[in-house]
Amino acid sequence: MKIVIIGGTGLIGSNVSEKLRRLGHEVIVASPSTGINAFTGEGITDALENAQVVVDLSNSASPEEDTAIAFFRTAGNNLVAAEKAAGIKHHLVLSIVGTDLALYIGYLRAKKEQEDIIKQSGIPYTIIRATQFHEHITTLIAVQSDEQHVHVSTVDYQPIAAEDVAALVTRLALEAPKNGTVEIAGPDRAPMNEFVSRYLSVKGGEKSIKANDDSKYMFFAIPKSLLVPKGEFYAGTIRFDDWING
Repeated sequence: MKIVIIGGTGLIGSNVSEKLRRLGHEVIVASPSTGINAFTGEGITDALENAQVVVDLSNSASPEEDTAIAFFRTAGNNLVAAEKAAGIKHHLVLSIVGTDLALYIGYLRAKKEQEDIIKQSGIPYTIIRATQFHEHITTLIAVQSDEQHVHVSTVDYQPIAAEDVAALVTRLALEAPKNGTVEIAGPDRAPMNEFVSRYLSVKGGEKSIKANDDSKYMFFAIPKSLLVPKGEFYAGTIRFDDWING
């Protein structure tokens, strides 16, 4: 089967591409660096010829609201037009758990628009909403630190390893379209400060943890359970502590 991976050179995209190739599928890695650009439309028509599945793992150059909305709106509409012409049978897009519960955050509003474009397209689809990646913990620590402390909320947290994300994206891309939204998350759930504390206890660092109940993530005040699944979800298998020590 021919499968086009939009954002195929990124952290998840490169992994998904490799997994699908190992399973015997023809994979087209689509990114500006390969001459296939969803935002400008360059190379999309040729890439989709005789393809059955599109996996959209693309991302905007910045999480800033205007940049993100412009990217996901333009790229989404370009993909839908090209996929309709090519007769694509399944469009899978990777999104974020809690997207529709915090639309005052510009990036989440952009992701919601990306979701809505494919929902309304008439193309069979699957939306996968993932929790934050294990690999994101270093960014979280950097953003929420001052000279002496890492300030971390006690909000609910259930991160997932990028390897598990890639495995679940690969699996669901090969299944029948859900024509709906599913969620994926890691096997461990605890307050966010506990994950950060465990990470620093293994990896080291001079700063100490200062936990708080401000319900903030990065720069934004959020609902306490925004970052975790609300009901049934596909669970990853890589535990956070095993990932740290891996």
